[in-house]
Amino acid sequence: MTTAAPESRTFEADVAKLLHLMVHSVYSDRDVFLRELISNAADACEKLRYEAITTPDLLGEDPKARITLFIDTEAGRLTIEDNGIGMSREEMVEALGTIARSGTKAFMERIEAAQAGEGAQLIGQFGVGFYSAFMVADQVDVYSRRAGAEGAAHWSSDGKGAYTVEDADVSLAPARGTRVVLTLNEDGKTYADHFTLERIVKQQSGHVPVPIYIVPRPEDEPQEIADGVALWTKSKTEISTEEYADFYRSVAGQFDNPALTVHFRAEGRHEYSALVFVPGIAPFDLFDADRTGRVKLYVKRVFITDDAEIMPRYLRFVRGVVDSADLPLNLSREMLQDSAILTAIRKGVTGRVLTELEKLSQNDAEAYAGVWSNFGPVLKEGLYEDYERRPQLLGLSRFKSTTTGAGAEGGWRTLKDYVADCKENQTAIYYITGDLARIEHAPQLEGFRARGVEVLLLPDQVDSFWVTAGVDYEGKPFKSVTQGAADLSLIPLTEKDETPAAEAEAAQDFIAFVKETLADEVADVRASDRMTTSAVCLVAQDVGIDRRLEKLLAGAGRLPTAAKPVLEINPRHPLVAALAGPAASDIAFRADAARLLFDQARVLDGEQPVDPAAFADRLMRVMQRGIPAG
Repeated sequence: MTTAAPESRTFEADVAKLLHLMVHSVYSDRDVFLRELISNAADACEKLRYEAITTPDLLGEDPKARITLFIDTEAGRLTIEDNGIGMSREEMVEALGTIARSGTKAFMERIEAAQAGEGAQLIGQFGVGFYSAFMVADQVDVYSRRAGAEGAAHWSSDGKGAYTVEDADVSLAPARGTRVVLTLNEDGKTYADHFTLERIVKQQSGHVPVPIYIVPRPEDEPQEIADGVALWTKSKTEISTEEYADFYRSVAGQFDNPALTVHFRAEGRHEYSALVFVPGIAPFDLFDADRTGRVKLYVKRVFITDDAEIMPRYLRFVRGVVDSADLPLNLSREMLQDSAILTAIRKGVTGRVLTELEKLSQNDAEAYAGVWSNFGPVLKEGLYEDYERRPQLLGLSRFKSTTTGAGAEGGWRTLKDYVADCKENQTAIYYITGDLARIEHAPQLEGFRARGVEVLLLPDQVDSFWVTAGVDYEGKPFKSVTQGAADLSLIPLTEKDETPAAEAEAAQDFIAFVKETLADEVADVRASDRMTTSAVCLVAQDVGIDRRLEKLLAGAGRLPTAAKPVLEINPRHPLVAALAGPAASDIAFRADAARLLFDQARVLDGEQPVDPAAFADRLMRVMQRGIPAG
C-alpha cells in the first residue's frame, strides 16, 4: 500500500449561505446597518483627509467633508453618500467582493508601514459591516469615483451570493466619493422615513467627525442633523453649564439637571475620553433586578453599545459616554472582548467618579446630601462588592443615627464624625438595621442612649449584608445592637443604677424560671444591660447572623429554618421586679407571664406572637387576675 502525500487546500464555502449568516446572525439589531454605512463613509472622508496632506489637489473645490442621506419614499430607496476618497473599479472588487476584507484595515497597515498613523481616526476593522445593508435591502448599488480620477465604477448585488462590477456613467456617481443606493425590502421601508433616520443617526452616529445631512424628499434642500463635533472632545473651558445639561438630558433620557458632571481625558498607555453625570433625581430603574449600567460606549466617536460594563453595578445610576480609540471589538462590535484596555477604562472611570464625589462631599455638603439621599442605598452595595474601594466608599457613606434622629431635619453623620465622638472604652461602631420608624424606638437602643453611645440607624436592605462582610473603620468593627451581648459594662451610665441587691437577686431567679419555661422557643434567657425603660427584647445569638438578615434570607427562601433568638430581660424594670417578688409565686401565673413577655418581645421586634390564640387566652387570664397584692 502506498501512503498519499499531504497536500494543502483552501476552505471552500457556499458564499450565499455565508452571506446569509453574516446578515442574519452577526447583528441583532437591524438599525446598525445605518451605523455601519455611515462609519464606512466617515472612514472614506478620513482617508481623503490623510492623503490630502501630501496631495492637496485631491480636495479640489470641495474641501469640507460631509455625509448625506437621501430619502425617496415613493421609490422605496435610501441613499448614503459621502465626498471622501472614493474607490476605483479594482478597489471595489477588493473591498466589496471579498467578505471580511477590510479596506480600512489595509489602509491602517499602510499608514503604520509609513510610520505616519497619528492623524488618521479610522473606524472599521473587519470588513463585514457593509453587508449589514442586506438586512433591509433587496438590492444594493454602489457608485464611486476615486478622488483625482476621471472615471467612475458601479458595484451591484442582491445579497444572494453574486455581484456585478462595471464602469459607470459619471453622472450616476458623485463628483468625488461613494454613493450607496439601497432598494429597501418590505420590512426595510420603515427606514425611508425622515424622523426614523434622524433618530437613529443622532443615537448611533451623531458624533462621528463628519457632518451628516439629510434630504427628506428629492426636491428638498439638505438639512444638517449632526455637526460632526462630539462634546466630550472639547475642552471643559469651551463648554457651558447649559451645554453639559442638554447633553446629559439627551444621553440619560431625563429632564432634570445633573448633580455632578465628570469630564476628563485619560492619556498614557490607554487613551480614552469620558463624560459622565450623576443624575439630579433617581432614575426609575435604579432598583431594577438586572442592575445594568447606562454608560454608552463609543469607539472613535461611533456608538457601539450601552450594555458594556463600564461602571460597577453600585454606580449603575451614572449616565454618560466613554469614547476609546483603540478598544478591541468582536466581529459585530456589539459585544466587547475582555481586554486590559477595557479593564483600565473601568478602573479609571470608576476611580474618577468616586474622587469627584469625594470632592463634592467636602466642598458642598448640601449638594452631596442630595446625591446620598438619592443613591446611598446603591452606593452601599459597593461596601459589600468592592473590597478594593471599600475605604473610599466608607468615607463617602452617610448615616442617620440616634444622635441625629431618623427625620430629614436631623442631617447626616459620617463615620469620621462617629469615631471622633466615641465614648471611652468603646471598641466598636454600633448599628441597628430595620425600618426607621421602628428601630428608632427599639428597646435594644435604651442602654446605649443611657450611656450616651451613638448607634447608626440602617434602614436599607443592603445594610444587613455589607455590615457582615468584615468591615471596619479606623480599626473599629461594626457590631449590631441586636446580636450577642451588649458588652456595655465598661461604659458608665449617665445616671447611677440604684437597683437594690435583693431585687437584682430575685430577678435572676425569675430569669432562670423564664429560661426553663421557654426552653423550646429560645436559645437563652439572660439579664440585659442594653435596656432601661423596656422590660424585654429579642436579640440574635452571639454566633450566626443578625435577626434582620435572617428575616430577609427567610423571606427570599434562602433560609429554611431560623435560629432561636435570645430573650433578654431588664432586671431593673418594675414589672420584672413584681413578677420576681414573693407575691407572684403562682407557677401557672408566672408561666403565663413568661410567655406573654416573650410574645411582647416578638411584637416589639416586628413579629407576631408564636400562637395568637394562646396569646389571647393568656392575656385574658392575666387581665382577669391581675398581679396579686403582697
